Amino acid sequence: MTTITKAACVGGGVIGGAWAARFALAGIDVNIFDPHPEAERIIGEVMANAERAYGMLTMAPLPPLGKLTFCKSIQEAVEDVDWIQESVPERLPLKRGVITEIDAAARPDALIGSSTSGLLPSDLQAEMKHPERMFVAHPYNPVYLLPLVELVGGKKTSPQTIRRAEEAVAEIGMKGVVIAKEIEAFVGDRLLEALWREALWLIQDDICDTETLDDVMRYSFGMRWAQMGLFETYRIAGGEAGMRHFLAQFGPCLKWPWTKFTDVVDLDEALVEKIGAQSDAQAAGRSIRELERIRDENLVGIMHALKASDGGKGWGAGKLLADFEKRLWAKGGTPSTAHDVSGPLRLVETRVNAAWVDYNGHMTEHRYLQLFGDTSDALLKLIGVDFAYVEAGHSYYTVETHIRHLGEAKLGQALYTTLQLLSSDEKRIHFFTRIHDAASGDVIATAEQMMLHVDAKAGKSVPAPAEVMAKLKPIAEGHAKLDAPDGAGRHVGQKR
Repeated sequence: MTTITKAACVGGGVIGGAWAARFALAGIDVNIFDPHPEAERIIGEVMANAERAYGMLTMAPLPPLGKLTFCKSIQEAVEDVDWIQESVPERLPLKRGVITEIDAAARPDALIGSSTSGLLPSDLQAEMKHPERMFVAHPYNPVYLLPLVELVGGKKTSPQTIRRAEEAVAEIGMKGVVIAKEIEAFVGDRLLEALWREALWLIQDDICDTETLDDVMRYSFGMRWAQMGLFETYRIAGGEAGMRHFLAQFGPCLKWPWTKFTDVVDLDEALVEKIGAQSDAQAAGRSIRELERIRDENLVGIMHALKASDGGKGWGAGKLLADFEKRLWAKGGTPSTAHDVSGPLRLVETRVNAAWVDYNGHMTEHRYLQLFGDTSDALLKLIGVDFAYVEAGHSYYTVETHIRHLGEAKLGQALYTTLQLLSSDEKRIHFFTRIHDAASGDVIATAEQMMLHVDAKAGKSVPAPAEVMAKLKPIAEGHAKLDAPDGAGRHVGQKR
């Protein structure tokens, strides 16, 4: 399995900075070279957005943030790293020259990816001494959230390089899609360019304005595409007869003169001003940074919804997120001996994201339960009840829960949870969890819960094995010295 331990980003604009954020949030140290005088500020703003987005995206234990180092030359940036991502402006002579310079300074086994939106990898690798390790790694903005990267090899790219790249991006939560043949603009940008061309004509001919066009997309087929793409959506449109019926019914429409795909609109000054003015009005005064934050909140919400799809197994980008979280949980467990058991265990830290709130801007009831569940999962992880343990046929099931809502968690609010063990034996764990406001430490909600150790295959409770009890023992002994928490043992309706 190919993993990246250190990366370099040559070019730190919108795409290069977001690549740096993707690597750093995966715990990878990143060298950056960009001669722009404000490169550090620009990348710092991208990192802030990325960290905010990840705080909403997952409660899985992220690795320590990778270190960003700004270098004075390409050579300094790329020597002794595993992956170099080139993201300089889209001009063939410039990109080819930069990639050739990277090739001369990098280790022979280092992977070199280009963020080009459409240039052929064969053209980019033409002057390299080691062209076999160079390929296109074309991402989509924001790179730190959108998981797709198109992997395209050139004539001299080795199959092993593409295989290594596919393995490496999976480790940082991305979906590497291998494009079978190199072609200008690859797959995604060809589809986007066709849509973009038609959209410009609709604005040019005053059929609609920019907001109407965006509304047509985001309230209809844009939602379908986010979860099923094009062909699977059309398969459903074909009914029980499927794709063949759809093609027979709607295929002839392709001959109708509906589109102007082969015509290029003249982007003269008047059309540029028309689109610019309509776009300004549509933004309603929101800055680019505000729009980026809204975009990220929406993308997180979509991925959360997709993660819950297909009976909880996940679908599309949601399944990819679930698989990434599974790897994070597998890597991120901390032995219980590393925790201070003289007080309640601090187990989960998160932030209330847009997908968690109701019409009042408050966190919904089922998200409180989710947060309590994530905390109990973290406890189980500490005592060795991880994915492998569950897959082997045993687990702890929650059999009782009593929640008290003492305050309100609101959109964007930082939270953390603490757990106090009340009692335990070979079958049961009885504990008390608090959700705190991260700024003040105030308790917002509590849950008292009981879990039962079960043999999932037999469908009955059984004693936990000795190794689990041994990890639980120091927590139980430490917490036995604590005072009973306020609210423990209460029932619904009991007066304070």
